[in-house]
Amino acid sequence: MKKWLLGMAPAEIKEVVKELALPAFTANQIVGWLYKKKVADIESMTNLSKVTRTLLSESYEVGGFSPLEKHLSSDGTKKYLFPSVNGTPVESVMIPEEERRTICVSSQSGCKMACRFCMTGRMGFRGNLTAGEIISQFINIEESDDLTNAVFMGMGEPLDNYDQVIKAIDIITSDWGFGWSPKRITLSSIGVTPALKSFLDNSKCHLAISLHNPFDQERLEIMPMQKAWPITKTMELIREYDFSGQRRVSFEYIMFDGVNDSKRHADALTRMLRGLECRVNLIRFHEIPDSNLRTSPMPVIEKFRERLNKSGIMATIRASRGEDIMAACGMLSGQKV
Repeated sequence: MKKWLLGMAPAEIKEVVKELALPAFTANQIVGWLYKKKVADIESMTNLSKVTRTLLSESYEVGGFSPLEKHLSSDGTKKYLFPSVNGTPVESVMIPEEERRTICVSSQSGCKMACRFCMTGRMGFRGNLTAGEIISQFINIEESDDLTNAVFMGMGEPLDNYDQVIKAIDIITSDWGFGWSPKRITLSSIGVTPALKSFLDNSKCHLAISLHNPFDQERLEIMPMQKAWPITKTMELIREYDFSGQRRVSFEYIMFDGVNDSKRHADALTRMLRGLECRVNLIRFHEIPDSNLRTSPMPVIEKFRERLNKSGIMATIRASRGEDIMAACGMLSGQKV
């Protein structure tokens, strides 16, 4: 099986070039073809000699996957189903909004976190995606050249696949890669504390924390990994960093009827976040099969938002996108239709 060039950093490409006894400048040429011109095959790297392309192709290929399926929502959202190296398909979602084109990218097939409200969590863990598989999602959708933003909010817990996710982010943000500003990227996590610290130390991307309940025991009932990574510890870590500048931290809060939508929860959330420059995104629960959880009525969500805002916590209600094609928050499951 040939190795993928896609997902490699320049230092790795240089090792490939050295291994094949090619001229050193070939490495920069390959990097440019991969990430600037986004070619699909080695034969398209036309400033490499025919001999070089033949030699490179004996052990390597560009790599990446074309979508198996794509589905268009009535609101313009588009969901793509991709193969994965480990055999379990993964999904990514393109969300259009005025001048923005945001890709919601997956970092794992399945997920270890087992959150009760998430279809991906029900799958169990099937495997980490490589940096190449993550970058493939950017390159192989129809909107690739028009993307303005990226959110690591698809399938999987990004910080449970820290090394490959950070490698992919480096490709996206480096001058030799896509050249994006880190401000165009948001990573979402339940708060995998050791990796979260590394992310905050080594990246300037925005952070979104999946919070969903301010009370430890109640959060544990819907998010089993609360036991390993308590939200209180996550908050202690976050408060060590400055979010008053260009980097933002936000908190995702899915609203469940009678579970986390009371005045008591709003006030506890206010106490937890007071003094922190942040935003709370209130999200209507997208109901999934065989779940006894139900979404809070919109008037309840609006009242919850108003209470937070009056208490000095900026809160907004996130618009649901792609629900009719099972592309909304918590609905990705990698299933072919």
